Amino acid sequence: MSVYDAVRSRLTVREFTDDPVPDEVVEKLLTAAQWAPSSRNLQPWHFIVIRDKDTLRQIGSIASSGRFVADAPMAIAIAMDNADRPDLDTGRALQQMELVGWEEGLGTCFVGLRVAEQNRRVKELLGIPEAFELVTVLPFGYRANERRGSMGRKNRKSLSDIAHTEKFGQPY
Repeated sequence: MSVYDAVRSRLTVREFTDDPVPDEVVEKLLTAAQWAPSSRNLQPWHFIVIRDKDTLRQIGSIASSGRFVADAPMAIAIAMDNADRPDLDTGRALQQMELVGWEEGLGTCFVGLRVAEQNRRVKELLGIPEAFELVTVLPFGYRANERRGSMGRKNRKSLSDIAHTEKFGQPY
């Protein structure tokens, strides 16, 4: 699969099969994140691989916007250590993991933990130091709904609605 085809076809996935994600695929995900660019090349990220079903269920019960984490065979939490741009740097790393995961047949949907109490509880559960910023948890699994023929369909605005030439408002 080309990078362009992965970008074109990748969809958010919240339903997973029970099949485990092999170690070599997890390593590919982590390596893809490691290769992501970061502000001033500080590489401030830490990736916590979570496979324990009880821990995944607990995260799913804590994260009100991510109940589906409980049904994933694994997840990767991203914590940042003194990052200049934690959201941007996390976004770059997670996008690379998403695309490599998609190529491997995996799906994901990042879980924001913006409610302070939820974030604190997940950090405590995963042993993340208090000074670190927990930005997201990415559940990964093989896509359960692929058999329904929905993969790769996206509802997007046309380029004429979002792209401009030279100045805002001048159609591309």
